[in-house]
Amino acid sequence: MGDLKVTRLSSKEDKSSYIHQLVKDIEALDQMIKDDLIEKSPIRIGAEQEFCLINNEYKASHNSLEVLKEINDKHFTTEIGNYNLEINLDPLELKGDCFSVIEKQLTEYLNNAKAAAAKKQTKILLTGILPTLTLKEIGDENMTPIQRYGVLNKAIKESRRQDFDIHIKGVDEINMLHDSVMLEGCNTSFQIHLQIHPDDFIESYNWAQAISGPILSVCTNSPLLFGKELWSETRIALFTQSVDTRANSFLLNQKQSRVSYGGQWSKGTITDIFKDNIARFRSLVTSKYIKDSVEMLDKGEIPKLSALCLHNGTVYRWNRACYGVGNGKPHLRIENRYIPSGPTVVDEIANMMFWIGVMVGKPERYKNIHKKMDFRDAKANFFNAARYGMATQFVWDGKYICSQNMILDILLPIAREGLIKFGISKKDINYYLNIIEKRVISFTGSQWSVQSFRNLLSIHKEFEAAQTLTANMYKMQEKGSPVSTWNPLNADTLSPFESKKLVKHKMSTDIFSVRKKDSIELVLNIMRWKKINHMPVINNKINIIGLISWNDVKEILDDKEKLKESVSSIMKTDLIITSQFESLETAKERMETNNINCLPVVKKKRLIGILTSKDF
Repeated sequence: MGDLKVTRLSSKEDKSSYIHQLVKDIEALDQMIKDDLIEKSPIRIGAEQEFCLINNEYKASHNSLEVLKEINDKHFTTEIGNYNLEINLDPLELKGDCFSVIEKQLTEYLNNAKAAAAKKQTKILLTGILPTLTLKEIGDENMTPIQRYGVLNKAIKESRRQDFDIHIKGVDEINMLHDSVMLEGCNTSFQIHLQIHPDDFIESYNWAQAISGPILSVCTNSPLLFGKELWSETRIALFTQSVDTRANSFLLNQKQSRVSYGGQWSKGTITDIFKDNIARFRSLVTSKYIKDSVEMLDKGEIPKLSALCLHNGTVYRWNRACYGVGNGKPHLRIENRYIPSGPTVVDEIANMMFWIGVMVGKPERYKNIHKKMDFRDAKANFFNAARYGMATQFVWDGKYICSQNMILDILLPIAREGLIKFGISKKDINYYLNIIEKRVISFTGSQWSVQSFRNLLSIHKEFEAAQTLTANMYKMQEKGSPVSTWNPLNADTLSPFESKKLVKHKMSTDIFSVRKKDSIELVLNIMRWKKINHMPVINNKINIIGLISWNDVKEILDDKEKLKESVSSIMKTDLIITSQFESLETAKERMETNNINCLPVVKKKRLIGILTSKDF
């Protein structure tokens, strides 16, 4: 989609023209496969690196277009969020030292980007989800102001016709409604591409599906979102829900999400995968198409299948079938989309080698995996890995096997044999696969983040802990050592920066509240039980409408009749409030000036936290 000027499909003529072009592209691809025009060798690999832009306080930096202009390199492009960018690496032939070459190239690109970003007081961070993201980042005002993002956002919203219902439950829980696809911008990944021999495509695609769970389990790096500990790889749940075009209803909805693992093993050829996508998912956007793909083939030209590729770009399978043209030759590839960005470049290249090695090293005993493994087991393996990471038990060969044994005893030997078969440098094989092995017996990026975050939470509030975590993540990332060598942060780990303290750093979000019709006796006892001195009063919209302090109730402790009265009879309605992004010093001065010990933290009238004198 990034190469096309897209517009929303609206008129009957536009839709008819686009569908006609899609059908022609399918016919052309079928013809190219039949006529043996698809490139079979050499096999090439490639990758796309998404990354976050952060400021000197390790929060999102909303200046991607400025940084992109300063970088001035065609390998870099935008993402939907104005705090993310992407690098498209050049493909390399799968041989020799290709993986260490990719690491060197990626490092050079990132170093150039870091130098350019530094001129804008910005840093670069590789992470699946930036721990310091706030709800501010997912507003439409932080969407990169480029046509295709706005068009896609509007098209998906109109297709859904209701807010996105985000519900992710892990150790903590997020349950929210949101009105745009900007939640997609929270996710950053390291997408891996592997060229596939056309005769083996479906066999390879099904194998890619089968191994997704175990591969993901050792690569997880995104356990936190908005200060909540969720899945080991929260991106999987978040991305699925953030661009879901299906409307919620009380009826069973049999449609697949646009972001999906799939519903069954694939059959036929790659065109059957594309046909299934077209049949299941309506086109959202279009572009201008000048040439008929079939007519181009008849003239001896190779078509780019632009309409098909555009539609494919709006169907987000975790293993995505892709068509492309390089050096005038058409090729097929599988794009692995479930691997997160980070924690370091060397970790990413190790992930890349591990997946590609397992892909090309598939033993004969796993041929026709679709006949030997229930698809639902493969799918369950994937989502269990996303939830539990290295704690997952997989179904494999008809029995349960833990993630550690699955990787160490089965997949790493397969990867090693496959890489040797393709003539990959033994030095590189030993180096990168050793990183995977050490990660299995030590910890993944997700495990490091969770342990560090939990330690920090013992003396910090959520946002301060997330900021300290991010700062130290950046510090370790800059050193370049694999995450398995990082020591989890201690509770008293200091942030390597001085930040202007905000209300968000110290406010409490675990709030007890009451309604105005509740009895004063209930308020009194909650205060006693929970040892709190202030009780916000909210309405059905969670808007704050009053506040009760211990001073308001202590005078009536023994007045049985008064205790039966409703909260509305004693609550204060002339409230002095603050916002989460107000400076802590200003909030403190307001409390002192007004001789109060509590400030409700409010966003658009809704209570989101509370700041008390104890928090200082």
